[in-house]
Amino acid sequence: MSQIPAQNQQQINIELSGPEAEGIYSNLALITHSPAEFVFDFTRILPGKPKAKVYARIIKTPQHAKSFMLALQDNIRKYEAQYGEIKLQGIDNSQKNIGFQQSQQLKDETK
Repeated sequence: MSQIPAQNQQQINIELSGPEAEGIYSNLALITHSPAEFVFDFTRILPGKPKAKVYARIIKTPQHAKSFMLALQDNIRKYEAQYGEIKLQGIDNSQKNIGFQQSQQLKDETK
């Protein structure tokens, strides 16, 4: 990615207070999309609880969702450079689909 020259960068002041500063633990994110938006529902699953509550819902445009993905990939790359590879328990790290499967139609289209 190209870097933006310093004179074009805008400084943004971010306020973080109250419960938001403490954060919310989530061990499950459900992601859905429509042509206009991506919806991220952050929840957590607890042993013995048959129901999972959504603690936060974030709605992004497709462009912002992709920017978020790229920023997350960059941060994971930096984290792993500093601390080592993040191992995914129960998943063969050599697999690129990480638990998700391509539909047969998509597999056929990519051949």
